[in-house]
Amino acid sequence: MKLTWYGTACFGLQCGEDKVLFDPFLELKGGSYGADPQELIRYDTIFVTHCHFDHLYTAQELLEAGEGDITVFCTGQSCRTLGEFLEDQSNVVQIEPGRTYRIGSIDIDVLKGRHIEFQWRHLLDTMSPLRTLRYAGNLPFLYQANHLFKEAGESVVFQICAGGRQILLLGSLALDPGEQYPEDVDILILPYQGNNDLPARAREVLERLHPKSIVLSHFDNAFPPMSRDVDLRPLKELIETEFPGIRVIRPTAGKPMHLHTADRKGEDDDTRD
Repeated sequence: MKLTWYGTACFGLQCGEDKVLFDPFLELKGGSYGADPQELIRYDTIFVTHCHFDHLYTAQELLEAGEGDITVFCTGQSCRTLGEFLEDQSNVVQIEPGRTYRIGSIDIDVLKGRHIEFQWRHLLDTMSPLRTLRYAGNLPFLYQANHLFKEAGESVVFQICAGGRQILLLGSLALDPGEQYPEDVDILILPYQGNNDLPARAREVLERLHPKSIVLSHFDNAFPPMSRDVDLRPLKELIETEFPGIRVIRPTAGKPMHLHTADRKGEDDDTRD
């Protein structure tokens, strides 16, 4: 079984012949990594955690490129937003918390999620005048995308069972206070971006979930000037001092991780910036 990070919050999971892509987004000009669109088109099933453009936008491009061979599973708000782009939504399936979806040998339970609290201070710190000028060419897209792609309080979390492993995939660094999440999962996919209090937000999540290991996501500079590479050193210090039993994996974009070796030490076990 393989788990591949393609940048931002985009992951591909392959278990035997079964493949699922989560939260697809191709980075803008100047981004940290550049996923090959041909890599993403290999997946015929897409699941999306919420309607923000950096989780959903590329799904509509893949639907059009797939010519009917790709199915997208997403929230009601995401379905409505895709309707702004697609004439035919027959391959778009609305998902709801409490439902389970089976994709071959992969089971995906949908749980209620929550998006990290937005901070204007974080946006101002990220969009410095110099960076805004440098990446001004991305601003028209970002303006339009932020206007069209609204989360609307409909974030979800995916509990994935595949190859005898339990994976919990978050689309944002927050949890719903009323949802029952599984504890001690084999892998927690943890997005690490969104405001200026990331270590505190990560602590809240880890105190509730107690995962065996973490695979980081969303720590990269995917859509400058509204994003930036996140300094992971405070997270590393938090894990070492408060959660020493949790292994943290900083994935390499486009490099598959073989989950049967997840307990071994290797170069992926790296949270240096």
